[in-house]
Amino acid sequence: KAGWGKKLPKGKGQGIAFHFSHRGYFANVAEVTVSRDGTLKVDRVVVVGDVGSQIVNPSGADNQVEGSIVDGISAAGLQSINFEQGRVIEGNFHEYPLLRISQAPHVETHFNLTQHEPTGIGEPALPPLAPAVCNAIYAATGKRIRSLPFSKTDLSWS
Repeated sequence: KAGWGKKLPKGKGQGIAFHFSHRGYFANVAEVTVSRDGTLKVDRVVVVGDVGSQIVNPSGADNQVEGSIVDGISAAGLQSINFEQGRVIEGNFHEYPLLRISQAPHVETHFNLTQHEPTGIGEPALPPLAPAVCNAIYAATGKRIRSLPFSKTDLSWS
């Protein structure tokens, strides 16, 4: 579904990560572009989930997964709580950035229905997002990201 292994132009990369929780299996493939000046853009995320034999509300399931991806990119790319002299610097949510619509990638969601008992959908899609993006950055640049958020690295955010 993601075209894994396809040849990409310089500065683009794909990364993959997998997660199991709440009896659900999820794999994310992230495609990123890192420009010469170090600007990062998550272009596309393909998510495949195995959440059992039945999805009661398919559009709700898609929305849950897409929300998990946007939340995961926000957390991995932008969000942090900072301390100075033992106190939190940020005063409230207006100082805690969220991903903007213009920054959101194209998200493709696919479900593999199996004989497993039905299970949760919302949470299991989020954890593999950051490692998939980090692996894609490595594929695009040869540079490993070892700390989050990305905004505190030498990458800037697009």
